[in-house]
Amino acid sequence: MSELTIYHNPRCSKSRQTLALIEERDAQPTVVEYLKTPPNAAELTRILELLQLQPKQLMRTKEDLYKELGLADVDDNDTLITAMVNNPKLIERPIVINGDKAVIGRPPENVLDIL
Repeated sequence: MSELTIYHNPRCSKSRQTLALIEERDAQPTVVEYLKTPPNAAELTRILELLQLQPKQLMRTKEDLYKELGLADVDDNDTLITAMVNNPKLIERPIVINGDKAVIGRPPENVLDIL
């Protein structure tokens, strides 16, 4: 079976629900608390490729920090990725990766597509 990883924020209810759904299926994911251990630029680029998203689509655009950093007007992917690496709070959560597949657990049931 492929390596199963969840980029998790234990303070987020959707993230907790997604992790619980995975564990109910007897899966043992690697749990990455991304606020404590943020992905580097290469990891984030890989995650974006697996999700088939552009950087801005993975960002929490309603966060005050997003507005404070003026990211709404930024279109440079490298700049956006760097902003997420330096400010992991901007990364949408939870992200679940299973081998070469990935989903955002919003809603948590999205994860069932890749288990």
